[in-house]
Amino acid sequence: MSVGRFLQQAAAGNAGVGATYVDDVFSTYLYDGNATARNIVNDIDLSGKGGLVWTKERSDSANHYLYDTERGALNRLFSNTTNSASDIANSLTAFNNDGFSLGTGGSSNANGEEYVSWTFRKQRGFFDVVTYTGNGSSGVTRTLSHNLGSVPGMIIVKNTTQTSNWAVYHRGVDSSSPENYNLYLDATNGRAISDLFGSTAPTATEFTVGWDSDVNANGQGYVAYLFAHDAQDFGTDSDESIIKCGSYTATGSAQDIDLGFEPQWILIKRASASASWILLDSMRGIVADGIDPDLHPDDTTYDSQQGAVNFAQLNADGIKIDPGSNGYGGVNANGSTYIYVAIRRPHKPASEFAATDLFSARYGSNSANEFFNTGFDGDLIFSRDTVTATQNNFFGARLTGQKQGSQNLIWSNNTTAETATSGRGYFGSKSRGYYYEDARTSLSYLFRRAPGFFDVVTYTGSVSAQEIPHNLGVAPELIIQKCRTQGSYPWNSWYTGLTNSQYINFNASSGVQTSSNLWGTNATVATDSVFRTGGGNTGVDGSTSDTHIAYLFASVDGISKVGTFNRPSQVAQDIDCGFENGARFVLIKRTNTTGNWVLWDSVRGIVAGNEPYLLTNSNAAQVTNQDYIDPLSSGFTLTSGIATGDWVFLAIA
Repeated sequence: MSVGRFLQQAAAGNAGVGATYVDDVFSTYLYDGNATARNIVNDIDLSGKGGLVWTKERSDSANHYLYDTERGALNRLFSNTTNSASDIANSLTAFNNDGFSLGTGGSSNANGEEYVSWTFRKQRGFFDVVTYTGNGSSGVTRTLSHNLGSVPGMIIVKNTTQTSNWAVYHRGVDSSSPENYNLYLDATNGRAISDLFGSTAPTATEFTVGWDSDVNANGQGYVAYLFAHDAQDFGTDSDESIIKCGSYTATGSAQDIDLGFEPQWILIKRASASASWILLDSMRGIVADGIDPDLHPDDTTYDSQQGAVNFAQLNADGIKIDPGSNGYGGVNANGSTYIYVAIRRPHKPASEFAATDLFSARYGSNSANEFFNTGFDGDLIFSRDTVTATQNNFFGARLTGQKQGSQNLIWSNNTTAETATSGRGYFGSKSRGYYYEDARTSLSYLFRRAPGFFDVVTYTGSVSAQEIPHNLGVAPELIIQKCRTQGSYPWNSWYTGLTNSQYINFNASSGVQTSSNLWGTNATVATDSVFRTGGGNTGVDGSTSDTHIAYLFASVDGISKVGTFNRPSQVAQDIDCGFENGARFVLIKRTNTTGNWVLWDSVRGIVAGNEPYLLTNSNAAQVTNQDYIDPLSSGFTLTSGIATGDWVFLAIA
């Protein structure tokens, strides 16, 4: 057990109490510059805990700016240059208990430009910042204390008072003695033999530097950023890792890197030869089978300059390196050694949130490029133009790529393959919401991935039965699945109570159907870590050239409910979901025979009277003159108009 985990558990007393999640210590936040003093609220406590804010302009060439709490606000460093630190008025002006403040200056807040910020909070088992004054003399190493509470996986050191390179130690740069080598963050050089880190491996309490001016010139000021590796200090039971510093040897072919978690932030460097550092994050997009916007800590280039490169895709338990990902030195040159730092995606359980932090709905007219501010970062959008007849209902996932002018969407009312479509909506240049591209009257729902509530998984088909990892953390109770690459394959859904050979098409009105071992050969279709597919089954697996997406839902007390009910007769019937203020979203489907997937929501109205509903399996216009559902504080009430039979439902508070 690491020092950090021991202290955390001692303070917590029992599992789940005082737990720390990656959500508490790291944030990728996108924002548009406006040259106005403002607060960036990313829910990371910097004033109380300390840490680092790293910003980069995404829409034009500009430096990378790094500000840390040890040196103070306004004092910036540039990862892409050897410059010393400098104070700059109206840059990052304050570290707050929920983020940081920006001034009116152009370095991190130029009007009309797009920015990304990465915030690292000081936390045992994750990240630390150390400042010191050099005392170096030839041939003498120096030992420095740190508070990481575990052995660092990567250390970055910068001389803050004079010109120097950014010295990097990384545990993966050599399999036996990484302390004998270094890289430079501001340069493309491959690894070099050196004594910058004193030829001494770091420990859980100390690290060593040599006497070179890059790390320890006498009288010079320095800052060191320390990144942990695989400290099992986090999560509900304080037994999960949120950061890993590793290496791999590229094969030139697709390669899975098992991290034990799905990352949201990845820094990769070819260590065995010259190449740029590649920085990817899921907010800007690490797109399944698509183009990944990459930034380089060693230069000023911006997202759209990097070309059409698919570096990697995210898996529930790691990353898949793309076979053709060799732009800018890439991440997959055959035979080359690469080092990486990977930070886990948010994993705070749904029970820690209010329902309004996990699901948001909007209905009404919107202007072109209007921002739908939900207050949280969504992972799936479901939307529909409700005025124009025969408009498709579409899903768009962050994992499969969303950007202005070309959104990868799937229509729920037909079997069409995922299509790059313009004029709809997209995850854009700002966090905490969604953009409408064209002026429309739209109904939109935004779902946030959170353990216990909802997850999104992409995977590749197989001719053999598969176990598909997921991060729902509990066994899914409802799975909605679609092949992304084949237009002839239907949507398939499964819910608790069906066998591994039963399914319902999400794009059709038919009831439960049967296909032998569609969901695998095991009677248990889904567990808290995997769901199963049968291999070679049309739609669910297909061939090895097919890619798929699945949406996984579960019940969370007071937030969501997946369930079934029977209607023996057409009388009013209360469906108790355990909510306190009624359902904001209700989706139901008759399962024993034909019946549409019917959808209601509170933004259009769930009232004691007529309310609008849509059919998710049809592009027909919404119906507004029927009363099929009434409000109920604990869930919803079905009126006498709903047919008899067996039904499945998903409700969200």
